[in-house]
Amino acid sequence: MTGLWVALATLALGLGIGVVRLRRDGRMRETAAETLGAADLGGALGERATLVQFSTAFCQPCRATRRILAEVAELVPGVAHVEIDAESRLDLVRRLDILRTPTVLILDKAGKIVKRASGQPRKPDVLAALGLAVSQEPDEM
Repeated sequence: MTGLWVALATLALGLGIGVVRLRRDGRMRETAAETLGAADLGGALGERATLVQFSTAFCQPCRATRRILAEVAELVPGVAHVEIDAESRLDLVRRLDILRTPTVLILDKAGKIVKRASGQPRKPDVLAALGLAVSQEPDEM
């Protein structure tokens, strides 16, 4: 009988963790005010904003995220999409506390991180976060 209770408790715990992860996966959230420059990214910042994606070679959701961010960058003028291989930039991964791939950072034109998502984000969420980054005035930074 004790084994049954242990199995039920394990099942309930797993279900709870799964539901929490499903609700948080890919959602844009606020982050600490960190600024990245062209040297950090290995490429130029966008004129209005930059979409930064941390990926790894065998990450399946990274491919779909790459497609979404490329579409958004083409859709919004002055927005750049930069993809960083997390395995080759461990210094930056540690500095920014990147725990999984894909991780997406939305930067304003000055390179300040405005929003962040762990997991594959939805296109409307990226557009909304990008709208926040683009609408910020220089004196608000």
